[in-house]
Amino acid sequence: MNILRLSYSGYRNLLPGEFEPDSGINVIYGKNAQGKTNLLEAMWLFTGGRSFRGSKDADLISHGAPYAELNLAFFSEDREQTARIRVENGRRSASLNAIPKRSAAELIGTFCAVIFSPEHLSLVREGPAFRRNFIDSALCQIQPSYAALLTRYNHTLVQRNALLKDIPHHSELLDTLEVWDEKLARCGEEVVRGRMEYIRQIEEPAKTIYAGICENKEAFGLRYVKSADHLREALRDSRRDDLYSGHTGVGPHRDDLEITIDSQSARAFGSQGQKRSAVLALKLAEAEVLRRRTGEKPVIFLDDVMSELDSGRQDYLLNHLEDCQVFMTCCEPDTVRRLRTGKSFEMRAGRLVEQSGPKTPN
Repeated sequence: MNILRLSYSGYRNLLPGEFEPDSGINVIYGKNAQGKTNLLEAMWLFTGGRSFRGSKDADLISHGAPYAELNLAFFSEDREQTARIRVENGRRSASLNAIPKRSAAELIGTFCAVIFSPEHLSLVREGPAFRRNFIDSALCQIQPSYAALLTRYNHTLVQRNALLKDIPHHSELLDTLEVWDEKLARCGEEVVRGRMEYIRQIEEPAKTIYAGICENKEAFGLRYVKSADHLREALRDSRRDDLYSGHTGVGPHRDDLEITIDSQSARAFGSQGQKRSAVLALKLAEAEVLRRRTGEKPVIFLDDVMSELDSGRQDYLLNHLEDCQVFMTCCEPDTVRRLRTGKSFEMRAGRLVEQSGPKTPN
């Protein structure tokens, strides 16, 4: 899978433009706040997911612009394809090969990519929601039907929570709780099965990659931690507590992914280097599982990552990006001086300029 061309207008601080990346390594460098991450974000949106920075759609439009428009030409499934995203009135619309989609989310599964940015260190450092989101986002790319399942589960959860708040004031509604319990349990069990199967697929490549990064000095492990083994029974058992709190206390929305190093929690006991290596291993393993499931190597986005790695980890990471199309941002071009192929672009105040000749100084 390769990006052939990207054009953009009205998007964040990027001046209207177009660029044709290399099929291998692409380095986008420039000072902070020039638009490097905005460019990666614009390409990432074609996965059908939301901004990896957690931004609202309304924030994607340039100040004073009526709308933002992105056009992507990419090679996938042995042919060139095109996609368009338009952000207007706080929402995204999309088309694929000139055919309108009901929503931008329908692009899921068409253009596949993996993103690693400093924000992803929250995967290890922060609470369970970040790790659940990692699994869910990865699953949506390789199994578009999972996105619909997750939406159904979340909608049912919202409905049950609303009912829990209403019952103390309308006791006659208590009898309807059993219906929502059954719906939530049925969807929830499917969500858990999907997540656990994904962890089974990703653990082996993640272990191998982590061992390579750390030269086999430490053992890496993953374990899916359920808030309830039998969701139907757990919902019945927690009903009194749920009615008191007004929230559903068990289910996949409360589950976690435990990341271990030498059998200890990486979150609680891992060093900063171990945590960074763990996230790198997970993201590269995500790319490997995508390749196995789709038959195509995903596009790799690395946002301001290389400068914070030592030379050994840089070399290992770059060696595992062979034959992939890669977009990496950095402040100075010599950050990736080991790369002698591909293209480099300078981003300056929202304008992208391709650099001629060797991309790093002699």
